[in-house]
Amino acid sequence: MPILDSHTVEFFSRSPEQTRRIGMRLGGDLKAGDVICLQGNLGAGKTTFAQGLAQGWGSLDPVSSPTFIIVNLYRRPNGEKLFHLDTYRLDSIPEAEELDLDSMLAEGALIVEWPERLGDLIPAERLWIHLDHVADERRQMRFHASGKRYDDLLDGMRQSVFGGA
Repeated sequence: MPILDSHTVEFFSRSPEQTRRIGMRLGGDLKAGDVICLQGNLGAGKTTFAQGLAQGWGSLDPVSSPTFIIVNLYRRPNGEKLFHLDTYRLDSIPEAEELDLDSMLAEGALIVEWPERLGDLIPAERLWIHLDHVADERRQMRFHASGKRYDDLLDGMRQSVFGGA
């Protein structure tokens, strides 16, 4: 697991199950206000990773890609919320502004697929994960933390996944 700098970690997943498990480790640490950005081409593993995030967070709801409805809402037994946003079908930044990310972040954590389509609407402090399709079932995941909260999330994940490497 190369640590590219203090804010960036790269990891190769060998299967969808491993991608999901890594998401689960991170999901267990999510709290309201957290922003997780998942960037990558179609088939890169964004939804699989998001499924792991939601499962690790404790979602009672099944996780699917919100491509056609744009936002899925997942809930925990205690009422906490996790928003899963897929901006692939958004046509413009004004259309994205109507989603009101601020109110989502006030109520829960936010997973964003295709975050690059939101431009400056994405908070400067976030965890950005770039997923690449390397081979049949192999995925390269590059995690980049922006802000202390996300450095802490990355450190926690590094320790739980890699034993503190």
